Amino acid sequence: MTQAEALNRLKSEGPNELGVNQSRTLLDITGEVMREPMFLLLIGAGLIYLAMGDPHEALILLGFVVVIIAVTVLQERRTENALEALRDLSSPRALAIRDGAPSRIAGREVVRDDVLILSEGDRIPADGWVLQAHELAVDESMLTGESEAVAKFEGPDKVFAGTMVVRGQGVMRVTAIGQSTELGHIGKSLQDIHLESSPLRDEIGLLTRRLAVIGVIVSVVFALLYWSLRSSWLDALLAGITLAMGLLPQEFPVIMIIFLALGARRIARKRVLTRRLNAIETLGETTVLCVDKTGTLTENRMTVAALSVQGVLLDTVSLSDGELPDSFHELLEYVVLASEIEPHDPMEVAFHSMARNMLANTHHLHPNWSLAREYELSSALLAMTHLWRHDTLNYDVVATKGSPEAIAELCHLDEEQRRKLAQDTLAMADKGLRVLAVGKAQHNAQTTWPDAQHGFDFEFVGLIGLADPLRPEVPSAVAECLKAGIRVVMITGDHPRTARAIASGAGIDSKEVITGAELDELDGTSRSERLSRTNVFARVLPHQKLAIVEALKGQHEVVAMTGDGVNDAPALKAAHIGIAMGKRGTDVAREAASLVLLDDDFKAIVSAIRLGRRIFANLRQALVYTLAVHIPIIGLSILPLLFGLPLVLAPIHIAFLELVIDPACSVVFEAESGSTRLMEQPPRSSKEHLISARQLVLSLLQGSIVTALVLACYSWSLRAGVDIGEARGMAFIVLVVANAALIFPSRSSDFGWRQMFTGLKPIVGWILLATLVGLLSIVYLPFASSAFSFRPPAALLGTAAFMVGIGSIVFSQMAKLAIGRTSKVY
Repeated sequence: MTQAEALNRLKSEGPNELGVNQSRTLLDITGEVMREPMFLLLIGAGLIYLAMGDPHEALILLGFVVVIIAVTVLQERRTENALEALRDLSSPRALAIRDGAPSRIAGREVVRDDVLILSEGDRIPADGWVLQAHELAVDESMLTGESEAVAKFEGPDKVFAGTMVVRGQGVMRVTAIGQSTELGHIGKSLQDIHLESSPLRDEIGLLTRRLAVIGVIVSVVFALLYWSLRSSWLDALLAGITLAMGLLPQEFPVIMIIFLALGARRIARKRVLTRRLNAIETLGETTVLCVDKTGTLTENRMTVAALSVQGVLLDTVSLSDGELPDSFHELLEYVVLASEIEPHDPMEVAFHSMARNMLANTHHLHPNWSLAREYELSSALLAMTHLWRHDTLNYDVVATKGSPEAIAELCHLDEEQRRKLAQDTLAMADKGLRVLAVGKAQHNAQTTWPDAQHGFDFEFVGLIGLADPLRPEVPSAVAECLKAGIRVVMITGDHPRTARAIASGAGIDSKEVITGAELDELDGTSRSERLSRTNVFARVLPHQKLAIVEALKGQHEVVAMTGDGVNDAPALKAAHIGIAMGKRGTDVAREAASLVLLDDDFKAIVSAIRLGRRIFANLRQALVYTLAVHIPIIGLSILPLLFGLPLVLAPIHIAFLELVIDPACSVVFEAESGSTRLMEQPPRSSKEHLISARQLVLSLLQGSIVTALVLACYSWSLRAGVDIGEARGMAFIVLVVANAALIFPSRSSDFGWRQMFTGLKPIVGWILLATLVGLLSIVYLPFASSAFSFRPPAALLGTAAFMVGIGSIVFSQMAKLAIGRTSKVY
């Protein structure tokens, strides 16, 4: 193709890009936050105050909203920036033949019908047919999930965008670019998959909506009652809005964002990147963890796991350097001689690595040996042969390696030898090993080389088994998941034998293995039944991975999916939570996921699950606390009217309480370490409510106690002739101090007196100090107290109010003891 033709085609068909970049801009993230119903509720409340002609209070409330949105946006934007650093700095380069000469171009400039030269280490930029191949092998694990390199031959074979050349050289003609490639088809399928919302966020949203409906109805009734009793419609409207603010759980979104944002920072210390905040708590509710084998359970690298010589099998995994028995030296030496001198193929890299560690005499220590002739792997004979020459020898050393069947043919084994070879090969394959056979020969240096490998008189040397080793941390992580009631399911493109061996080593139940083809043949009922009892899936195609995830979701499971390849991306996005590998993971997988493991540490998933459960347990306690502190706000909006007293609270008081003091106090709950039994409990049932009936009763009782104390202080001060502004300031002191004191009995579900004060984090003291400083500033500083309609109480009265608030802790703890144990561990 000429350069001019390529430019025209680039203009007409577009660049070679997937066009599925799902990274979010600052505007995108802000838009997502602003569309949340709970944030819309806050904005609506501020607009109502503005319409009433009270811009001061409206701006304060809307200022709170801006702060909340900023926290969310900054956290998620920080995550997007981290992902940008993980992406490639530029698209892969390609060596194209333009105007009859090789020309290095950007991958995005590759067009259809381009002829590309492929070399070891190249990332293939497009799909196409192989025109020429010299020992060409390609790593297609990112598409297929199989860790073994695939040999490619000219004519019948295709290569695919995104895969990597690990051995040999070749020439290809491009047939598809961008979204038309296999890689592009997977990317496009992501656009049609709906992102799952967080179960916890859904429940909080439902609770918020229900309370909002109740709040509107009660507020309207209260406003009408106020108007009928006191004949002032403006004051009635103000009282109704004040009550509505007390009833509407406006701080719920604040508390949830605080918990999730701090949780994201906490989990980031364990090298886990949170792309979507709600993923943290969803992970804590996971019932099924679907994992990809290659690169997730395994290290995505080949190692020599076993050697077999004359029927004797040697497990090499536990061998130390230099411990290889002499009888196996020849096998390892000849497999290295049959490999490339500077290999890229993962299997050949493994052979060289083992030889360096185990042998003192390989061709590395024969610097005068030269590779004189190579016989390529072909579709007719799956074996490759190297002929080595040295001037001092009167013969050439010949080494061959390949499939056991091909080497048996080259060595002219008899029927009994072939039967024994097949038996040994099957025994190694049952351990999940990729098995190669090795042969040797000598050739007279004075004669011409044969044209084909069959021209040598080969002798059989032995078998060598390779494995993609299990990550060392995986078995303990799987065991902890099972202990926590989380079912672990392995999904892979590998052979069923390999899948069973890896699953067994990881501790996953592998009694039953089902292939993707078998899964497709099952009808709906049979498929559902098999899915419920099968934990290992082999020979699975990308669309089948997605079907498995969707089927599990249909069984009301909360599904987490891990993976690193492009083939994992649709399932990652469809799962309730997708977990991508950061180092080996592809861009498409990372962008489809909710969490990214920056160090590809599978054990970090368990830490994330533990953190998710801890967040839920602490969030539950925080919401129980929040409901309790709402009761005094509601009571102090209604009771003064019924008792003929001046109103205690105005909208600005409630805005300050609900959007500053209460969330600040709730941070104390986020810092709690959680029970040591968190990972010994089954996942929370999706039917279980966030707040139980018993916890609701406890909130009502504790809130009523605080209401009674505040109202008693307020009414006493008015009867004692204290100024209304001063009495309101005293009531506010009692209210804020009592709310802060309520933290101690609400910290956990344990109900002992001593547990209230044990295990306190330093942040508790800082939060309480900040609350006290804020309270004193509002009540005693002139500019602040006038904005809140207070007059600073006398020192004695202020101290008395403070002591009443502190004393409420005794009554709150007694209420907790009366209710009994208030909740499960989490």
